[in-house]
Amino acid sequence: MQKGMHTETEHCVRAVQAKDARFDGWFYTAVLTTGIYCRPSCPVVAPKPENMVFHPSAAACQQAGFRACKRCRPDASPGSPEWNQRADLVARAMRLIADGVVDREGVPGLAARLGYSTRQVERQLLAELGAGPLALARAQRAQTARLLIETTPLPMAEIAFAAGFSSIRTFNDTVREVFALAPSELRSRAPRKAPGHTPGVLTLRLPFRAPLNPDNLFGHLAATAVPGVEEWRDGAYRRTLRLPYGHGIVSLTPKPDHIACRLTLSDLRDLTVAISRCRRMLDLDADPVAVDEQLSTDELLAPLVAKAPGRRVPRTVDEAEFAVRAVLGQQVSTAAARTHAARLVTAHGEPVDDPEGGLTHLFPAPEALAAVDPQSLAMPRTRRTTFTNLVGQLADGSLHLGVESDWAEARSRLLALPGFGPWTVDVITMRALGDPDAFLPTDLGIRRAAGELGLPSTPAALTARAAAWRPWRAYAVQYLWATDSHPINFLPV
Repeated sequence: MQKGMHTETEHCVRAVQAKDARFDGWFYTAVLTTGIYCRPSCPVVAPKPENMVFHPSAAACQQAGFRACKRCRPDASPGSPEWNQRADLVARAMRLIADGVVDREGVPGLAARLGYSTRQVERQLLAELGAGPLALARAQRAQTARLLIETTPLPMAEIAFAAGFSSIRTFNDTVREVFALAPSELRSRAPRKAPGHTPGVLTLRLPFRAPLNPDNLFGHLAATAVPGVEEWRDGAYRRTLRLPYGHGIVSLTPKPDHIACRLTLSDLRDLTVAISRCRRMLDLDADPVAVDEQLSTDELLAPLVAKAPGRRVPRTVDEAEFAVRAVLGQQVSTAAARTHAARLVTAHGEPVDDPEGGLTHLFPAPEALAAVDPQSLAMPRTRRTTFTNLVGQLADGSLHLGVESDWAEARSRLLALPGFGPWTVDVITMRALGDPDAFLPTDLGIRRAAGELGLPSTPAALTARAAAWRPWRAYAVQYLWATDSHPINFLPV
């Protein structure tokens, strides 16, 4: 798929007529005769081509006066894969908007994080998405409000402020305008829930584009889980979350057509951010068809893809946390890395209450880790130096790792730190920052897999061969890792 697909009318019409779910989130169909907008896979009879116009975002449809379809719920479709495969201004802005930055810091805060003027950010978003940052954030607030209305018994006033609206009137007007229903009508149409709702606990479904292979995704998260912060229990990956307004605990269970998500939040205003971070951790907005088609052009990778298509890149909910854990894992086993991290969690993490037991702490913030006595760390002196330099720069803000990070710039900044070699930097870029083209040619598991498959096994030669896999080399890493019998490659039993 390509940038600006909504301008390719013929392709969009064919996707709508085929009800092709692969294109959900890539573009939206607005129907001139009904005034509604749909996802391409909407189950209703396709409109006549002359009655269809196409927009790049739900916000653009809403700005043009269209209402969300009650059947296909286009506002709840998977996000566009573009925002997680690009590192330009628009993509970085969209990742920040999904992380709730506009609601918390306004458009000036968004622009400041990106290093551009407010006018530049607004102009580029409007040009590509047909809507500015305020409209995009408003569309996100409307979807959050709908979720709370339909899945909780909370009073509408609480929902309004939890979803990020500044007033109940704005909340009511927005819901009516976007969904053509009053909030109370939305609630009355929702399926009846069993009694016994627990305050602060939300149950929802996270959609994805098929196929999705959960083995390496959940296998990696479970095998590297830090005790107290993460666990695998009863078929679900559970972990604590550090969020802007409080903390949370999430339980994620792979299902054939969605990820079942149960969230416990100390402050409901964190709902949008929590969902966004879980989606990023599980790489749910990826386009697996495009990835697998590209990798399958290599005759040696093709059998791996055909055997288990739809592998995702296991990522993180906290970029700084992952960078710290990457340093703790340098030149040691998975078990040793978990032990090092667990000691830090017990000594310096913030305690949380888990109603189900098992999870005890948030992973320590950089500020807490910067105060750790290096001599108390059971690791070689050189790695202690690497650790203290990293957490010191994260704590004082001289190094920032976040959803808005420019991948090339972050890679350069990390490589300049003592003790940061290509493997550490690339694994952070791949799994924390989300670069879909990050590659690990020096990784022992990758070199072993390459040798077994008949691929070049030296880093330089393998990198040259992998040029044909771009821009999806991070996904090629997952397929190569999966040739090994390590627990990271298997869904826990």
